[in-house]
Amino acid sequence: MFAPSAGYDRAITIFSPDGRLYQVEYAIETVRRGTLALGLKVKDGVILAVEERARKLQNPTMSQKIFQVDDHVGIAAAGYVPDARVQVDVSRVFAQTNRLIYDEPVEVEAIAKRIGDLNQQYTQYAGVRPFGVSLIIAGVDRNGPMLFSTDPSGTYLGYDGVAIGAGSDQVTEYLEKRYDPNMSLDEACILAIECIYLVSEDKVGTKHIKMALIDTKTKKMRRLSEEEIAKFADKARERISATSSKI
Repeated sequence: MFAPSAGYDRAITIFSPDGRLYQVEYAIETVRRGTLALGLKVKDGVILAVEERARKLQNPTMSQKIFQVDDHVGIAAAGYVPDARVQVDVSRVFAQTNRLIYDEPVEVEAIAKRIGDLNQQYTQYAGVRPFGVSLIIAGVDRNGPMLFSTDPSGTYLGYDGVAIGAGSDQVTEYLEKRYDPNMSLDEACILAIECIYLVSEDKVGTKHIKMALIDTKTKKMRRLSEEEIAKFADKARERISATSSKI
């Protein structure tokens, strides 16, 4: 009856006859083409891990995909990173405003809802485009460890473990088999690196891996050093080798 898009992909405010917003779907596809990012929630805290393909002579200590929002909240992004910076800035202002008004740290879900609302606004006004990025928002608040993911449509959902970006479906299937909410933070870090190796072209090095964690004791975000990541990566490769030999 109609061509697949028939011009409906040219305007963000018009639904196609089959009820689709093509510009939003294109933005979600942008996320799928980004490098992998994942988050895991365990009893002792939350972790964020990303794959970053660094350019030649790039400063290896900087991360373009992991951001700190407040002492107790971090964000990992997949998709169009400049869009992520805008959303992180909105999250930081929201978190600091909450501290000034209520004299308490912001709840992680409140940030996820704020970003979800922002994304939704950019799906209904002419002259703008959807944000081409998904975020994993992780932190520890008065409710304990919390983990949420947002997408360009404005949806936000809570998770125990979530992956976004290229290979996320494969990683999600892997997590369904191996995730345990009672594992330690160290075990979660090892599992996260296993997931990155699962879909990455580099199965050995650690220069392309960045990680951060927030534990329930300090409730403060901490970026892992290259030495810590290398230590966890050694154990991850041992697990992968052991699993492969059994098969």
